[in-house]
Amino acid sequence: MSTFVLIPGAGGVAWYWHRVVPLLEGAGHGAIAVDLPGDDPQAGLIVYADRVVSAIGSRDDVVLVAQSLGGFTAPLVCARVGVRMLVFVNAMIPKPGETSGAWGDNTGSTDARKEAARRGGYSERFDVATYFLHDLSPELVAQAEAHERDQSETVFGEPCRFEAWPHVPIHVIAGRDDRLFPIDFQRAVARDRLGATVDEVTGGHLVALSNPRGVVDRLLSYSRS
Repeated sequence: MSTFVLIPGAGGVAWYWHRVVPLLEGAGHGAIAVDLPGDDPQAGLIVYADRVVSAIGSRDDVVLVAQSLGGFTAPLVCARVGVRMLVFVNAMIPKPGETSGAWGDNTGSTDARKEAARRGGYSERFDVATYFLHDLSPELVAQAEAHERDQSETVFGEPCRFEAWPHVPIHVIAGRDDRLFPIDFQRAVARDRLGATVDEVTGGHLVALSNPRGVVDRLLSYSRS
């Protein structure tokens, strides 16, 4: 049995994973969605990593899963505790010493987002409804808005201080309908930064909400292998 430790993205809201956790538990695994103090201007990546390390405790056979901005917390956790596997989900994959504030320019994410918008016929102007909520049901949108938490700017200026990726399997899951980080962009970043290929699932940026079964099926396939 593995324990899946799930890191949320901007805002740090553990609720993001609430549709994934019972599916993993139903398959006989442990699942911990970690809540991060994303709205606390005194908290940065080190504090986020502290929270995740504390949640892991003495557990072994840990599969660490990071969504979006959570990709900047993941390598700091891996530098402190042993994990069996690392999985990125629509994630910002950092280089050592990079800040998340610089990541967009370094990777060209904004240009990729706008180009995908032109091809897809939706607005290039960023707004939450277009880029985060477009594939969620009205009920999920209402729940997401109730759980929404602002992300402090502090974390965007903090370097991600790690030396190298852990010597464990690293997988990348990407929503083929992600408008924030389009699928072709994610393929390029994964290839450039990890030498990895992307496993596609149906869904947008908040794919663990829109398609939890697709995400869980991927996670379970990695765990079995």
